[in-house]
Amino acid sequence: MARWVRVVSVSMQGQGSKERNLEIAMKLLEQASWDKPDLVCLPETFTGLGLGGERWFETAETLDGETVKRLRDYARKHRCYVVCPMVLRDGNKTVNAAVLIDRNGNVVGYYAKMFPTINELQLGIVPGTDAPAFETDFGRIGFAICFDLNFHEVAQSLKANKAEMICFVSMYPGGKQVQVWALEYGFWMVTAIASPQSVVVNPIGRIVATAQPQYQPLVSCRINLDCVVAHLDYNYEKLPELKKRYGADAEVEIAQPEGRFLLTCNRTDMTVWDWVREFGLETIDDYFARARRERAKVLAGTSAEEDDGTKGQRTTGQQAR
Repeated sequence: MARWVRVVSVSMQGQGSKERNLEIAMKLLEQASWDKPDLVCLPETFTGLGLGGERWFETAETLDGETVKRLRDYARKHRCYVVCPMVLRDGNKTVNAAVLIDRNGNVVGYYAKMFPTINELQLGIVPGTDAPAFETDFGRIGFAICFDLNFHEVAQSLKANKAEMICFVSMYPGGKQVQVWALEYGFWMVTAIASPQSVVVNPIGRIVATAQPQYQPLVSCRINLDCVVAHLDYNYEKLPELKKRYGADAEVEIAQPEGRFLLTCNRTDMTVWDWVREFGLETIDDYFARARRERAKVLAGTSAEEDDGTKGQRTTGQQAR
């Protein structure tokens, strides 16, 4: 059934001090609350924005520090999830983290940046080793942080952990790289950037919402996670009957140059997976897996023929005819 999520992404720039950064963030979060969001996302290490090197590293706090406390209070008050990116001190290590806080103000967990920059590593940031997906009441979300976007190991880990929506928190906007991740892995991408360049991208790589520099540092977008990406091959001819039966409840967005489409279910009494079964649709992941299996069969058969010499005999016979 439809899984509507109101996401709000906050763009902000450094204000010269950790205290001032937190103050500005809280003001922007108050504006975000006007849209009654399900999830609000802040930029990478937002309390350290504009503070270089050692000053940035020294903004590190524990999970029971002032920053997390204030965002837990906000989450509890507005009944929404909050993504709190920060320099996090956890035991004897310091990580560049995205902390997830739930609607009750509880810390669900955090993601540690798998690929800190070389400068971060030299300052003492410890890399993470996995990109988990966290269960929420609307779906599974994961995180990527800034430099991570250049390394497909992060996306592959998120895919393996069944993430549906990725919050990309960053100093740089990522540009087409964000769209590539959405297209290649079927993620909803919600970016929170340390400049008014945040976007929301759907699972076929299309930007559906964007911040407005100089005017609007918040991106507010309502998205439906009850969706699936499929290839046009073997599926397209089934779409007219699906639309005839379910009308506007079935949204079909076709990306013809990429040969795929996004199917979204807006009904409350069934899910998109009911339609996949009813019409025998093949998801893009299943289609590519089948293509790999068929290729492997042909290669295995070719290898067998080469082993027993039949390939050469068949070729000779064909030439004789």
